[in-house]
Order: sequence, then C-alpha cells, then structure tokens
Amino acid sequence: MAGDLGRHTRRAAVDRAFESAVLPALCAYTAIPCLSPAFDPEWSAHGHIDRAAADLAAWCRSRPVPGLVTEVLTLPGRTPVLLAEAPGDDPAAPTVLVYGHLDKQPPLGEWRAGLSPFTAVREGDLLYGRGTADDGYSVFAAVTALELLAAAGVPRPRVVVLIEASEESGSPDLDAHLDAWRARIGRPGLVVCLDSGALSYDRLWLTTSLRGNLVATVRVDVLTEGVHSGLAAGVAPSSFRLARQLVSRLEDERTGEIRLDALTVDVPPDERRHLADAAASVEHPVRLPTVEGLALPDPAEALVARAWSPALSVTGVDGIPATGDGGNVALPFTTLKLSVRLPPTVDAGSAARALVTELERDPPEGARVRVEIEHPAQGWRAPELEPWVADALERASTQWFGRGPGAYGEGGSIPFLADLGRRFPGVQMVATGVLGPGSNAHGPNECLHLPMAGAVTAALAHLLAAAPTAPR
Repeated sequence: MAGDLGRHTRRAAVDRAFESAVLPALCAYTAIPCLSPAFDPEWSAHGHIDRAAADLAAWCRSRPVPGLVTEVLTLPGRTPVLLAEAPGDDPAAPTVLVYGHLDKQPPLGEWRAGLSPFTAVREGDLLYGRGTADDGYSVFAAVTALELLAAAGVPRPRVVVLIEASEESGSPDLDAHLDAWRARIGRPGLVVCLDSGALSYDRLWLTTSLRGNLVATVRVDVLTEGVHSGLAAGVAPSSFRLARQLVSRLEDERTGEIRLDALTVDVPPDERRHLADAAASVEHPVRLPTVEGLALPDPAEALVARAWSPALSVTGVDGIPATGDGGNVALPFTTLKLSVRLPPTVDAGSAARALVTELERDPPEGARVRVEIEHPAQGWRAPELEPWVADALERASTQWFGRGPGAYGEGGSIPFLADLGRRFPGVQMVATGVLGPGSNAHGPNECLHLPMAGAVTAALAHLLAAAPTAPR
C-alpha cells in the first residue's frame, strides 16, 4: 500500500497542503503564548492553553478527512488534550496512535533582530517562532497525512491523534488522561511520536532512545533576611557557597561527571555502535552555538554523551540580585533549579528519591536545605521494529529524501513513550521529528525547517498506509 501512496502523492501535493492550509494556521498558533504549566502556574486563568487547543481543534474539523471526529477533552485541574479520531477501513484492525503536544517553553532570552518568540517569521525554508518545531507542527502533520491518504484513496487503519498540553513540564497530566480516555483511545498496534529530532535535514531520522529528566529546586537558607556584608560575611556562611557544595555532591565540578551511582548506567555496546555509525554519516553531527575555543568531545563520543550520559544543568537561580542591583549584602538564601538528564534505562522515580536523600542529608554548617522534585520524566529505549514497520520507513525515507533512514539516541525526554510502553508492553513505537540543526528548541530563535516538516508528514502517510488494515 505504501507503493500506491507513492504513485499518487507527490512532493508538490505536500507542499501545496502546507502552503495553503497549514502555514496560516501554524502562524496563528505561534502567536499564542501557551506556556507549559511549569512556566505559567496560572495557565487556566490566562486561557492560552485552552485557546490553542480550541484553535487547533477547529482547524482539524475544517479538514477533508472522512469521518474525522475532533474533541478537546478536559479533566478537573488538568491541562486539556486534543483527540482527533479517524475511523479505519476495518474496525477490528489495530489502531495507530500519533502523538504530539501543544504547550510551549518560555522565550528564554533575547531573540535576534527581526524575530520574536510569539510572532511567526518566515525566512526561506525556515519558520521562526516558539512552538513551531517543538511541537506545534505535529497536529498539522498528522491530519495532513490523513488528508493525503484520503485524496489518494489509500486504505488505512483507525488513527487516533493525541495532542497533550503539559509535555514541557514533564507530562504530569498525561497519565490521568490516558486513564480517563483509555476506552476512546483503545489498544494501539503502533505508536508514532512526532516530537523528536534529526541530525540532518537530508533523511528521515528515527530515535532509538531518549534520556529521562529530573527537575529539582534546591533552596539553602542561612538568614531570615539580608544583612550588610560587612557585618555578616565571614561569620554567617554564604548560602551560595553551601548550595555550590550540595551541587558538588551530585557532580564533579572539574569534569561534569555525575557522582551519584543511582543516576548512572553502562552504555550498551550496540548503542555505541549505532551512535558511531550515525556520527560517521553526518558531516557535523553535533552543532552547538559555542564560543570560540570551547573544547568538545569528538563527534561519536558527543553523541554517546548526549544519548546515554547523566548530566546536570543549573537552569535557574533565585535569591541572587542582578549585577546592577547587587549591593553589599549577605544574601539570606539561594535557590537553584537543577535539570538532571538520566540515561534511558534509569528508573526516574528511584533516581529522584536518591537525589533528594543525597542533597538533604547532613545539611552543611546547619543550614536549612529543602529539595522539591517536579514530576520525574522516565527515559525510553525503542523496541525492535517489526519488518513491515522497518520496510515502510525505508520506503518513505528513500522516496522523500533519496536515502534510507538514520537512527540515533536523543538527549531529551518524551515521557509519553515510556508511559505507553508500560501500559502496552510490546507495542511498536516509532519516534521521529523535525528538530534538526539550528532548530534550537527551548532556546531563542526556534525555527521549523518547512521541507523537513513536509517530508516527515509524507513519511507518516507512508507508515499509515503500510499499517495493517485488518486484524492480524
């Protein structure tokens, strides 16, 4: 069936669909500051997430997909999910579940001249704006793939498109929705996640693993209020110094090596081989906007580190004034926000408990130490693909890119995949996406590579066309 799709669907059809139907709606979505709940605790009152979900649902309903039913589903105190269901040719055939998310990261600093996080700006093949690539394009890609199949008259199984709204916060609301709507979703035979990355824009890239993530806030209090440093410095310990000591319990500050055994694993040899092959196939597999002279590992080791090494980043600080406001004051407290990336096979819950225990034991110099953990994000390792899935992906990548797919482990987290894997052991899972070089998800100047988005859309259509349309 994938061959039938190839004869009927050409690049021009995909490009027309994006130019005429997707781009205007994607630009409108880009303008909505629908920040994830971790960055907008008052999200419900502000209404941006609800507006984005309603707008995307209205767009889905406007598309010519026979039988498509789209709803925004809500639960008390939870962010909503958008569910679009397209019936298949045989109701007994396994369902395909396609996943994405609509919540966004905050702007994070200054964007370059001419760009703004919530204004879509097109420059050639790139569409700039927060959420364009991570992951606003996903609902448009999923429904456009269904349109392409309908226009070509190609049969397919039942497809459910699930777009959540708390992924950038670690998906704390997802489990509740999966429980509440399990009868609506059904048991999938294939899960396709569109929220992942690509090492280059010249082929389809499959994700073999994802790291987990722990987000923790660590607050160290030494005084009840700020005191002139001439009176307190040298007598009361510095809250920043003590916070720095606590971080050193987790990380060797000279090398970045993680010291807590509960956060580490040995890299599987087959994963090392896959990552070495990926590094050899791309001219610059790791591209970062580094300052001149910064030392980085060689490409193969960089990919291994990004995919399988635990790593700690300090992503926020409270209690320390800006340099222009900093007076001669001994600060009463310091709060650090830590993001700890976990190897794919580390249990995130156990790692979270170990981290809290390590940071709260024996408070240095009697300071008050408090640690809070956000919803832990579990890592994921892809199951082996069944032959029909691997064949469909090979055909899709060859048609749309002129070469077969690549595969590598990503450094980010998508909690949905681990959640679905636990619920449906043995289910086929494909993770792919458009977050390639320069896309800069989570950072300033995020952009969507439009030809890549179109090609991933077409590849999804191939995969849906190849999926079983009758009971297996």
